[in-house]
Amino acid sequence: MIMVVLFVGCNQNKSGATKESTDKDKSLALSQKLEFPREQVNLLPEAQEITNEWLAYITAQSEIENLKNYTINDIIANATPIAEIMKSLKETVPTRLKTNPVLARLGVLVTKAKILQQLSEKKDVDAKQLAKISKELPLEFNNFKIQVNELFLKTLEEFEQELDEFEDEVEQNPVIPSFQKRPRDLRKVQDSIKIN
Repeated sequence: MIMVVLFVGCNQNKSGATKESTDKDKSLALSQKLEFPREQVNLLPEAQEITNEWLAYITAQSEIENLKNYTINDIIANATPIAEIMKSLKETVPTRLKTNPVLARLGVLVTKAKILQQLSEKKDVDAKQLAKISKELPLEFNNFKIQVNELFLKTLEEFEQELDEFEDEVEQNPVIPSFQKRPRDLRKVQDSIKIN
């Protein structure tokens, strides 16, 4: 009987120590900073003009920037607002940007944000999975900005027309480069002409 009690007591101590180490590992994983992609896409000036007046875009851009300093715990705390921000971004797209490719990219952003929200609401949070989706969110935001930029890229015909206009302007107003005369030392010139 005494042996059984000792055996059960030892097993409880082992499981208590294991639980403590698991809790410590989990706490450490949740306090780690997120990996944030270094590459960022800048909007073209024409696209920037439109997004400067788009409040949902400004808010989303700010939230994506905040991810640089987030830990997994911060993601858990902010997953619902992030999902709401991305949803608002999709719902308030300016008319000039409402194209299928842009809306598709926004759909991906909303989906990633909702997955992040669902993962953060689980009772047993998977830190690795949260970190993975959190890292994908800025990448998808960059993809969205690339798609917006593509709306403002010039076509081949526009480039040819611009080149023709430039060539016409050069023909009408030719620019002749001015050459500056270098002062010469007369002795050096004479020395270089002398034949030995």
